[in-house]
Amino acid sequence: MTIQNEMKVEFLNKSSNESFARVVVAAFVSQLDPTVEELADIKTAVSEAVTNAIIHGYENTSGYVTLYCKLKDDIVEIIVEDKGKGIEDVELARQPLYTTHPEMERSGMGFTVMETFMDEVQVESVPGQGTKVKMIKKINSSRQ
Repeated sequence: MTIQNEMKVEFLNKSSNESFARVVVAAFVSQLDPTVEELADIKTAVSEAVTNAIIHGYENTSGYVTLYCKLKDDIVEIIVEDKGKGIEDVELARQPLYTTHPEMERSGMGFTVMETFMDEVQVESVPGQGTKVKMIKKINSSRQ
């Protein structure tokens, strides 16, 4: 597989940038001619990953979220990365309903949602250094 196109965007960890990230990825992925449903799945997963980076990664501190997107044939690879506090126990964090902020009425379904809408989700995290979420989706409608 050869990379056909790729992009990188970095933005401040403000909640208002979550919708920006969704739109940027949707516009970029549209090159593969995805269905409305495939695009909605990707936007939802990106929204969850970016929201996690903003809320949990930086927890009331300022920092940047980096969004990478690569197109390889009919595969979309998206990486959302922060340099925040990291995740102590990635497997625990991936459990449905687990949340570190119940007082914020967080549902604890972020990773579950990502895994539901994407074909593959990988999480790498180092406490004190940040988290990288890599999501992969095959665009079945792609007419390359």
